[in-house]
Amino acid sequence: MKHVRARITADGREGDIHPMYDLWTNADFVERSDALQWNFTGDALGMLHYAIGDAEAFEVAVEDIPQVIGYELLPVGEDAFYVYVRDATTDALGELFGPITEGGLIVVPPIRYHEDGTVTFSLFGPDAEIQAAVEAVPDVVDVTIEAVGSLQATAQTGAAALSTRQREAITTAVEIGYYEIPRQASHEDVAEAIDCAPSTAAEHLQKAESTLISTIFRQ
Repeated sequence: MKHVRARITADGREGDIHPMYDLWTNADFVERSDALQWNFTGDALGMLHYAIGDAEAFEVAVEDIPQVIGYELLPVGEDAFYVYVRDATTDALGELFGPITEGGLIVVPPIRYHEDGTVTFSLFGPDAEIQAAVEAVPDVVDVTIEAVGSLQATAQTGAAALSTRQREAITTAVEIGYYEIPRQASHEDVAEAIDCAPSTAAEHLQKAESTLISTIFRQ
């Protein structure tokens, strides 16, 4: 078994794979996006994304893509949004997704679309299936293997990396409005809610925030 971290690029030919792939990697109104969950059925692909960018411009663009079967968008603040998109697949997209969504391979979320047009993702599974999946990537796509390791090297989610008290502190902080703008609670309020000293609550929050941010930006 292996864990493989890969980076792919179609060097401007993303539209040859699928119009939505072209949009996510090349649209000037999308700064960055993460595919958080997906379901590939062979003839259709459903993906939930979190994106940094212009939600209104995204909607205008999606409406003009005939392969989009449907979508639902939820703005998050002024410059970010969640969006679920259901696409009809193309032959090239089927060649790209098929080998990594069938058999024994696991794709470790997120699939990240970067500002430079590259896409990074992690695979875990049998060596032979990983090799076969890499070899099956369409010719238009270049694959670079950035890291190879064991299960221990598989990227863990930020939540899994938190201690029990850190998770309790940050969950409570979200619930009582500590991260609202403007802030509706203080770290003293968090401390009272989880029954600890204010300095301890502040430390839990700082460590949790550091872990979560590091997890997000190390992809």
